[in-house]
Amino acid sequence: MRDKPQILNSQTVAKTRLFHVEQLDLKFSNGIQVQFERLRSSSAGAVLVVPMQDNDTVLLINEYAAGVHRYELALPKGRIEQGEDMLVAANRELKEEIGFGAKQLRHLKTVTLAPGYFGHETHIILAEDLYPEKLTGDEPEEIEVIPWPINNIDELLSRQDCSEARSITALYLVRDLLANKRNK
Repeated sequence: MRDKPQILNSQTVAKTRLFHVEQLDLKFSNGIQVQFERLRSSSAGAVLVVPMQDNDTVLLINEYAAGVHRYELALPKGRIEQGEDMLVAANRELKEEIGFGAKQLRHLKTVTLAPGYFGHETHIILAEDLYPEKLTGDEPEEIEVIPWPINNIDELLSRQDCSEARSITALYLVRDLLANKRNK
């Protein structure tokens, strides 16, 4: 296994409410020195929750996505607050976005978006045994909740309004997990 490059210097080159761009001066083990830029994550990460209404139905949300300026079908997600446990954050986000909590929460996998440029991590959480409970969230409008058959991911992915990679990854993980559980 290779040694990680040595960080000779790091400095902030731009910062907004959401983004912190950092320049890194790196020295690799072969002696080559380069500069990289990365988006530094300022939060404790995020959760993306796969809420299973029953063994066959996942609850999706239809929410405005500013990055692509359209409504996007995806899974509930949100930031983990400083000091908050990821499972507590997942249950809070469920209650805020879809009006349900979960009696069973399980961490499945942690994923990154673009690890060459962005240090942010998203924790994929499976939520089962749902019960109604609504918390007020920070969304500017009510989020539409759409039940979808977990085994019908192909039709979902054929839609133009379902492109969020973390949600797609999570749906396949859960579909396969549930299929393996049924086959045992």
